[in-house]
Amino acid sequence: MSLSRRQFLSRSTGAGLAVAVAGSVDALFTAAPALGVSGPEIGYGPLVPDPAGMLDLPVGFGYTVLSREGTVRPDGGIVPSRFDGMGSFADEARGTRLVRNHECSPTAKITVVAPPERTYDRAAGGGTSTLAVDASNRAVSEHVSLGGTAINCSGGRTPWHTWLTCEETEDKAGARGYTKDHGFIFEVDPHDDARNTDPTPLTAMGRFQHEAVAVDPHTGIVYETEDAFVAPLGSFYRFLPNRPLGGHGSLRAGGVLQALHVPDLPDLSVVTEAGTSFSGIEWLDVPDPLATTESVRAQDYGKPITGGYKIEGAWWGEKDGCAYFVSSFARRELGSARDHDGQVWRYDPRANTLRLETIFTRPTPAPENPEFDAPDNICMSPYGGLMMCEDGIGDQHILGTTAGGDVFVFARNRVNVGTAGDPEYGELAGATFSADGRTMFFNVYNPGITYAVTGPWNRRQGWGVTP
Repeated sequence: MSLSRRQFLSRSTGAGLAVAVAGSVDALFTAAPALGVSGPEIGYGPLVPDPAGMLDLPVGFGYTVLSREGTVRPDGGIVPSRFDGMGSFADEARGTRLVRNHECSPTAKITVVAPPERTYDRAAGGGTSTLAVDASNRAVSEHVSLGGTAINCSGGRTPWHTWLTCEETEDKAGARGYTKDHGFIFEVDPHDDARNTDPTPLTAMGRFQHEAVAVDPHTGIVYETEDAFVAPLGSFYRFLPNRPLGGHGSLRAGGVLQALHVPDLPDLSVVTEAGTSFSGIEWLDVPDPLATTESVRAQDYGKPITGGYKIEGAWWGEKDGCAYFVSSFARRELGSARDHDGQVWRYDPRANTLRLETIFTRPTPAPENPEFDAPDNICMSPYGGLMMCEDGIGDQHILGTTAGGDVFVFARNRVNVGTAGDPEYGELAGATFSADGRTMFFNVYNPGITYAVTGPWNRRQGWGVTP
């Protein structure tokens, strides 16, 4: 079955929602820590129009605005633009620290301005902000924790409770006026800014169009995604650190970067049936992680590395010990072998297997029937299933999955939702939960807004509630 965006939206306030998802998502429900193992059987219920015109949520859920771009921070600085990936960390007195990316180039509306000691390249406009939020979801403080980086897209948490922020670019010094090479991963400590001084790129982890990372808390291996949107296709990588699980700064000790090789599978898009599994996975050493003359994905490995279009979200399944990653969509006209609107893959390092867990199928395209747009940033709900941030055309949503494999709408952005010719309106990003599972945090990309959402997360029969 396929579902157009028009059909999708028309059902978003009805008694159920059936997006074209193939296969079971049982693995997605067992990969996260269970807070009572009582996630939604069929969703959290119809969306209620927000009287303030900002964010529609199901009955019983509410939001708090923590931060908005262009406002004045308590320290007198201006909140930068382009809110993207974000990580949450437990703070004292049941509070939360959020580290938020700003996917800014030098031409962004409001670039990141950091103190000199926390600036990598004074000509670059990206970086991260750190927000302190108390137990009542009130923003206590906000400041820039990293500056002078470029197009900070997503990233990931480490087992030692830091944030790895990823540059989604391959620009070298001289491009866009940069004074240093870009395309690296940087580490940000959410609690101690003294550790964020003298920003150092983690060069051994590769210089490419990074999107997200997932870290194995048992081995310290870091899995990395590459959101390449020009040929050749991006890939999925792993980094074997010389000092695994060594704590803040340990990744600076270097290691070995390797690219994925699945025998007889050069392009992930050719796999169309959920449950398809591959064994005999190989990891090939990257010849030149700094991409001195050729992009990492274009180098000679002796064997073809396995690629995919828009390889984006990544996370670690804490209970099943597997790395999950997403190919957001694929189109033949963009270089893929086949079309799809989203794949969720699971790599099991113990069995050394790769399995397609979920696939969104493509609707029949037509000018009056825009396609359903696949997920970008994704996180695991502590109650089971995925929470997916939509990034595409038209209305933007956060979607969730049930144990039965259905997709439901959890939130709809109502701010800046339809500016013609603006490809960056309204994207949702950075979904993450507080340590106690009571609050979900996420961002609107443009104009930048950070939300805290609370409500009856344990509600199982959501569709039985009528607004």
